[in-house]
Amino acid sequence: MKIIKRFFLFISVSITLLVLAGLIFRLLGAEPNQPEGKLIAVDGVKFHINATGKKSNKPTLVIEGGGGLPTEYYHWLSEGLKDSLRVVRYDRSGVGYSELGNTPRDAETIAKELRKLLKNAGESPPYILAGHSIGGTYIRVFTKLYPNEVAAVVFIDATHPEQVERFNAAPVSSFRFKSVIWGLNVATFFADAGVLGLIESFTGPTFAGDGLPKEINNRMRDMLLNGKGLRGYKSELENYHSNLKLAKIINQFEALPIRVFTAIKIDKESYRERGINPQKYLNKFIESQKEFIDLSCIGKQVLIDGNHQTIFTKKKNADIICREIVQLLKELKS
Repeated sequence: MKIIKRFFLFISVSITLLVLAGLIFRLLGAEPNQPEGKLIAVDGVKFHINATGKKSNKPTLVIEGGGGLPTEYYHWLSEGLKDSLRVVRYDRSGVGYSELGNTPRDAETIAKELRKLLKNAGESPPYILAGHSIGGTYIRVFTKLYPNEVAAVVFIDATHPEQVERFNAAPVSSFRFKSVIWGLNVATFFADAGVLGLIESFTGPTFAGDGLPKEINNRMRDMLLNGKGLRGYKSELENYHSNLKLAKIINQFEALPIRVFTAIKIDKESYRERGINPQKYLNKFIESQKEFIDLSCIGKQVLIDGNHQTIFTKKKNADIICREIVQLLKELKS
């Protein structure tokens, strides 16, 4: 019994000291970097938007990032395309350098906020919408709401509307999903207390992107200097299942050109350990991604030797996506 008491006393003292160290770290002025883009207000909330390339009569590429991922992740896409067309990256509410608002994180609200942001920033349609991961769901809804403003749609390893049914994503009522939400609450507490920022000052950025330049990855430390980003991600995650259901019923884009980029690099050993045949899983995943093409009568799928993030954080992979988008741009003009 004494051993148990001593153990919990040790844990309590350790956590207390860690939190105190984190608070001192924040107090001493752990300042984030300045955003690379601009902060534009939408309904009283400041959004970070980063635009490159000249405005022209060509469509503007708008990148909708994955869950919790800031604009920095899409550096190589912006760099590779800025000489060919206007490229707009932005941080959703709570993500990256954007403020966290009080609006619900359903896909319709996110799409409407993006449209207002583009207008307030002086950007104008037509747009080529590129969505990575859950961002694919959001651009699907944007296209449904504003079809006359979208010239083409690009899915980058996008989340399938049947991610739960087909690929074992955690159901909303499952202990697995609830434990993720609980874990985010704990992580948010330690981020607000400065603990995560303090740890990263020794370990480097937790969310560094494999293949991104060092100066870009160094900016990733800003994401855990407080708990804002984690709260924003949690808010989106709480709407994950309802957003997928909405995307599922948006299943026809008529003759809208579509490009689908699918990551084919997986950790085969981890799948084997879970009793899953990695090749069968990959084949199933590739086929499910091909279904995005069926949303339109004009589509193409491109397989890329990267994982869910290195599909664009590694320059050689981003270059493939950029070449295809430039080709898509030529097809739109013809």
